[in-house]
Amino acid sequence: MPGFEVFGDEEKQEILAVLDTGVLFRYEFGEQRRGIYKVRTFEERFAAYCGAAYGQAVTSGTAALKVALAALGVGAGDEVITQGFTFVATWEAIFEVGAVPVFAEIDATLNMDPADLEQKITPRTRAIIPVHMLGAQARIEEIKAIADRHRIPVIEDTAQASGGALHGRRLGTFGACGTFSFDAVKTMTTGEGGMVVTDSEELWNRMSEYHDHGHDHVPNPGGRGGEGRRFIGTNYRMMELQGAMGLAQLAKLDGMISSQKQHKSDLKELAARIPGVSFRTILDEAGDTATFLAFLLDSPERARAVNGVLREGGAGAIAFGENTWHYYPKWEHLLGGKTMAQSGWPFKEGDGRRRVFYDAQALPMSAAIMDRLLVYQIPVKLPEARLKQTAEALTKAALL
Repeated sequence: MPGFEVFGDEEKQEILAVLDTGVLFRYEFGEQRRGIYKVRTFEERFAAYCGAAYGQAVTSGTAALKVALAALGVGAGDEVITQGFTFVATWEAIFEVGAVPVFAEIDATLNMDPADLEQKITPRTRAIIPVHMLGAQARIEEIKAIADRHRIPVIEDTAQASGGALHGRRLGTFGACGTFSFDAVKTMTTGEGGMVVTDSEELWNRMSEYHDHGHDHVPNPGGRGGEGRRFIGTNYRMMELQGAMGLAQLAKLDGMISSQKQHKSDLKELAARIPGVSFRTILDEAGDTATFLAFLLDSPERARAVNGVLREGGAGAIAFGENTWHYYPKWEHLLGGKTMAQSGWPFKEGDGRRRVFYDAQALPMSAAIMDRLLVYQIPVKLPEARLKQTAEALTKAALL
């Protein structure tokens, strides 16, 4: 990853088709656009690729989460369970709809631990958002079974795993909705942009209306209809240039994943020589998107020492235990209840009472994993010189 590594004539031709019409807006202007609806076509093709009935394109993966939560009726007073290893967008979206994020532990998959999930469910739990982090599968079948027993909908955050699968079924299609990101560093990219897929026509209609200021889409689902409105909405519309990019990138997605798998295999073979190394649990190697190689050392001290050697060799790994964007104890703004709202919302009620507290020590099982974790992002194209440099650094690390 990311998909910009393979930008070519395909993207240019799709974009030029939009520019030739002069229509950048995804709706209306029927005569001028001459039958060219890039966003609508992208929605249809992406949903079909995933094996879902409907796709709703939006402006980002963050917007996709908020639109899915809103469509499911999640709001103030509700709790939504997600995991403590994810990008901040997952819980930002929960706060955005007025709900409270509840964080569960991760396990050896680096994704939500089903056992801890069950302990975190309360009468206020209205949705569960497992994240397919670093391109590989959460234990979504177990999570879905738990959610079904409690009659709680599941939203799969598939932002980092477009094209992934579990036992032949695409990630993002196990729950009520699956959300995706196409931002600048994703395997397939539209620069910014996202998608929600679902098999529910009613959820799709709600999402299509909500993301378009509540415009009545009933006479033409997925398009604009009359002037009625069932509820308030907002603006998360994807524009035609992004839809055009999405079509070109989707056509390349399987090829990009195939390249990543080969490069990941090469790097994994080298990393395996480091004494005491182990690898994250991948539930289905065939369905791994291979966007990242995640390996663990037998202690935090060993992980720091190994990464020190890798950094000296110009091939340092990501130490997500130190990362401030993806790991619960490093979210100082969440832990400190920092907000621009004078009332203190969403951390405080309107009368000043504290609404929610977060403890940096709340996820000890996750900490025991994250402090030993090192990760390489896997490129679509891996130049021979870069592979050689990384191989030399990993070889030196193996001598520690």
